[in-house]
Amino acid sequence: MTRLSIWLLRNFRLKWLLAIVLLAPVARPVCADIYRYVDEDGVIHFSNVPNHYRYRLYISDGKMDYQAYFDRYDKIIRQAARKHGVDSSLIKAVIRAESDFDKHAVSSKGAQGLMQLMPDTAKELEVEDSFDPKENIHAGVRYLKKQLKNFKNDVTLALAAYNAGENAVRRYGHRIPPYKETRTFVDRVLRYWDEFNLQRENKR
Repeated sequence: MTRLSIWLLRNFRLKWLLAIVLLAPVARPVCADIYRYVDEDGVIHFSNVPNHYRYRLYISDGKMDYQAYFDRYDKIIRQAARKHGVDSSLIKAVIRAESDFDKHAVSSKGAQGLMQLMPDTAKELEVEDSFDPKENIHAGVRYLKKQLKNFKNDVTLALAAYNAGENAVRRYGHRIPPYKETRTFVDRVLRYWDEFNLQRENKR
C-alpha cells in the first residue's frame, strides 16, 4: 500500500470518528412505553413489546418517574396507617405486591383495586367503590389490621391470612398454607417492606 493510500484511509477513518463523537451528544435516548400484566400466580410481567393479550399500558413513553409512581398514594397510606395503627411501609408493600399501585387492577379471581379486595370482603367492609384509592386503601388496611389481631401481630401469618384467608392459616396449624401463590405473596411483601423501610430511613 502506498503512502498516499495509507493517508487517505487514515483520513477517512478520522472523519468518521469525528462525526460519531460530534453527533453522539445530539442523539436522543430511545423511549418506549412500558406494559405490564399479572399472571395467575401473581407474578408481574413487564415489557416494551406487549406480546400477550393481557398486557396493559403501565408507563407511557418512559417519562414517568418510578419513585413518584410508587409515592403517589403516600398521603392516603399515612392517614390509614395512623388511623388503624399499621406500619405505613407494610401497607405500601402490600399494595405493591397486590396491584403494583394500579388502582384499576383486577385479578383473575375478581379481586379489585390497589389492595385487591374480593367483592365479598369489600361488601363486608362496606366499600362502595373498590377502585377509589382512598376507600380501597382504608378498607384494605382495616382488613390487614384484623388479620394482625387474629394472629397476635405475627406479620407473616397476617399476610398469609390476607391472601389465603384466616381459616386456611388455622387449618394448617397457624403456618403459611402450602399454596404457591400465598408463599410468593408473603415473600414478596416482606421484601418490599424492607425496601420501603430503607427508603423511609433515607428520607429522614
